[in-house]
Amino acid sequence: MDLELLLKAAIMGIVEGLTEFLPVSSTGHLILAATLLDFHDERGKLFEIVIQSGAILAVVWEFRRRIFTTFANFHSDPQARRLLVNVAIAFLPLAVIGLLFGSALKAHLFNATTVATAFIVGGLLILWAEKRQHVVRVHTVEEMTALDALKVGIAQAFALVPGTSRSGATIIGGLLFGLSRQVATEFTFYLAIPTLGLASLYSLYDQRELLVVDDIGMWVVGMVAAFASAFVCVRWLIRYVSTHTFIPFAWYRIAFGIVVLVTAWTGTVAWSN
Repeated sequence: MDLELLLKAAIMGIVEGLTEFLPVSSTGHLILAATLLDFHDERGKLFEIVIQSGAILAVVWEFRRRIFTTFANFHSDPQARRLLVNVAIAFLPLAVIGLLFGSALKAHLFNATTVATAFIVGGLLILWAEKRQHVVRVHTVEEMTALDALKVGIAQAFALVPGTSRSGATIIGGLLFGLSRQVATEFTFYLAIPTLGLASLYSLYDQRELLVVDDIGMWVVGMVAAFASAFVCVRWLIRYVSTHTFIPFAWYRIAFGIVVLVTAWTGTVAWSN
């Protein structure tokens, strides 16, 4: 068993879990972490996507009662049915755009400069969104309409640009569309389940030739680390959004993006695609 590889897997899992549901871009952090750890070959890139499963399981476990009740009452409860339909609607924009243009986006945008620029632009957008007067129109997830879900889904599609942040796009988009901070965050958690789950399954199938038995230990360590760190992060974020804004994350994004740009331009760090 390669202990160095397992350590890298654990670090990557922790990075995934801590950043997946915060508005800071897990993809951007994973790209940069993989470069620093020299874990950015094709095998490593597949690993980055699949360890999202650990983060998904953390959400499923945290909301297990709500998820079970929603599916159990799908035929009898209009609110349960509306929630599932809205999640499906919100998932569609990213799925369609990803299937049509995913390869082109990966070929041209997965680099340090794009990630850093997206970090900075995303931070500025969060600052702008938080400075605006927030008029709340939707106070519970059950009040969301199909149009609300579609708008959030379109916002999520911007996360195909690495460094944008899927959760940041959906939460901030939700705030701009009239969702309360709690509703935008909760719906983001639900939307993550099909989005990340199907992305992981598709990547596993598409790159199945990279799967080898010797990597099982690496997968397990990465997914466990992602689950544990995501579970802590999800619980913390639920409490945080009730009394705080996302402005600190905006300044973090801007500062982090500047550091990456400066190190890339000066050659201090040889960031890879």
